[in-house]
Amino acid sequence: MYIESLGGLAAQIVGGQNRDGAGKGPMVVLLHGFGAPGDDLVPLWKMIRVPDEVKFVFPVAPLSLNGGLQGGRAWWMLDMEQIARDMASGRGRDVHAIPEGLSEARESIIALLDDLERNWHIPSEHIILGGFSQGAMLACDTVLRTKRPFGGLALLSGSLIAKNDWVPAMAKRTGLSVFQSHGTDDPLLSCGIAKSLRDLMVEHGLSVEWHEFRGGHEIPFDILERLGLFLRSHLKISP
Repeated sequence: MYIESLGGLAAQIVGGQNRDGAGKGPMVVLLHGFGAPGDDLVPLWKMIRVPDEVKFVFPVAPLSLNGGLQGGRAWWMLDMEQIARDMASGRGRDVHAIPEGLSEARESIIALLDDLERNWHIPSEHIILGGFSQGAMLACDTVLRTKRPFGGLALLSGSLIAKNDWVPAMAKRTGLSVFQSHGTDDPLLSCGIAKSLRDLMVEHGLSVEWHEFRGGHEIPFDILERLGLFLRSHLKISP
């Protein structure tokens, strides 16, 4: 495991041939959620069964909530008080809202992908981009708002945002393979809204593999096993 600066973001890179970081195999880029430390998802790479040449890249979100790379991080800030009021009143999230800071976060991921292609010689079609929670939303936004030919998209407990921008862009991603999982009892991001995102993607021709589980805002081991199957099916592995 080692830390690189990719497109201006700190990122932990693991895997590759012999799982030591060597080699030029395909990549899985996973973005952590709001409030998590930068290394929150790193342990997952040992739990996801993929061929040895697959690298995992775990970027660290640029915004610090309480100082340091190991403290809580964010891709964009959230109004937690407003979210608490909405939850208490029973009001749902506004799926049309475009979070302030989303475009800057997207540009940071684009810069990271540019760096991987330019300096690591990894074309986007050999990359599956994904994330958990806020990271999943950012991954989805990046894929829908760019023209890169990704190998796939992995959405773990994400949600629908920026609907008026996302929906018209979906038609340009017809045929893209998407892994999407969500807990039926998620108290933070509604499973119903996640299903709405799924239905919109399917309607516009994306190939969505949906996995619903009994649980909350989390990534159960069963989902990691299914994600491993998805990655093995869609990553471009050298013969």
